[in-house]
Amino acid sequence: MSRGGRRIHLAAHFPGVNSTTVWADPRSGSQIDFSSFEHLARTAERGLFDFFFLAEGLRLREHAGRIHDLDVVGRPESITVLNALAAVTDRLGLAATVNATFNEPYELARRLASLDHLSAGRAGWNVVTSSDAFTGENFRRGGYLDRGDRYTRAAEFVSTARELWDSWTPDGAQRPFAHSGPQFRIGGGFTVPRSPQGHPVVIQAGDSAEGREFAASAADVIFTRHSTLEAGREFYADVKARLARYGRAPGDLKIMPGVTYVLGDTDADAQERAAEIRRQQVSPQNAIIALEQVWGRDLSGYDPDGPLPDVDPDPESALVQGRVRVADPVAVARKWRALSEAKGWSIRQTVIESSGRQSFVGSPATVAAALEEFVAADAADGFILVPHLTPGGLDDFVDRVVPLLQERGVFRTEYSGTTLRSHLGLPAPVWKGRTP
Repeated sequence: MSRGGRRIHLAAHFPGVNSTTVWADPRSGSQIDFSSFEHLARTAERGLFDFFFLAEGLRLREHAGRIHDLDVVGRPESITVLNALAAVTDRLGLAATVNATFNEPYELARRLASLDHLSAGRAGWNVVTSSDAFTGENFRRGGYLDRGDRYTRAAEFVSTARELWDSWTPDGAQRPFAHSGPQFRIGGGFTVPRSPQGHPVVIQAGDSAEGREFAASAADVIFTRHSTLEAGREFYADVKARLARYGRAPGDLKIMPGVTYVLGDTDADAQERAAEIRRQQVSPQNAIIALEQVWGRDLSGYDPDGPLPDVDPDPESALVQGRVRVADPVAVARKWRALSEAKGWSIRQTVIESSGRQSFVGSPATVAAALEEFVAADAADGFILVPHLTPGGLDDFVDRVVPLLQERGVFRTEYSGTTLRSHLGLPAPVWKGRTP
């Protein structure tokens, strides 16, 4: 029976190279062949999802001076892939992660506006920042941007891109642009007319206080992570409360955490499958690597089935390059030791139990009810699903969970609009360009 509650927004994340993917599964396919991107995108569109979401890596990560095993497949450039997907999809939104630290407003605004035209209004931009000098070596001498400048640059980057998009009037007249600020001083004429959405949808990923404020001021969607209903409600209330100071309504920003799921014929079956997936994701070798990422030390001599190291982490370690550093490795190590000692867990068991888990586990009916509960409880506006298999990991969700969400009256049965903004229920951007 349909309950007709709040509508749920859904998006699909192409997982790419990360520890959530089960590489050993024979169904795990290529991370770079276009057929993989096409399969997942077509599945998402068949499921009437709002958008397809690509992550980005700007340098292959290193561990102990060697390329991290998970990165050996490479990382294609996101907007290039989405331009190709625009030709094989009709309604699905297409969102690219592009770094505001290592790009320039004119060039990126032009690429995104072009994607929006090619897709008839389905483009999205996930804005990320970096203070990682290792990654930055690919872009600038020394590779360094002070951590405190990341969001300062990103905020001006987004506002400058919007000035460029607004330099064409809604009726198709070009106006010169001129921007002068602390980060950028540019002027001239933008080459791409105003796109079907006016502005591509802006997504922001981040849970920090800086990230929350940036999202409230500048984003249309925030991509976040929280594993419990209580944590989700706290985050949701905090971010939504920040919108008013920027003259925005609660519905102007959609909060969509990235989540994983495991389905089974019964809840017990799903729990067994989830446990096996975690064992596959955290092999003995990967358990030691995960431990080294916290400790910052060579722990290759430790037994994955033995106890945790009794030495403390090295906070200044350069063992791992290109990954987000653990904020307080000493505190994490202390917490892991306490759990290991209390539960009698080995290194591998501790990593399995303490690191990322599947967010929603159960039968299709259980998962559908849990997703609805999160949205009804103001813990999220929707979800970005991160499957553990590429490219077929979304198939069972679309076939088994989406119909139940539709029966419950909380998910669309057809697309009502053609643009990503219409799928998300976002207002059209107000033109703020210059008059003649």
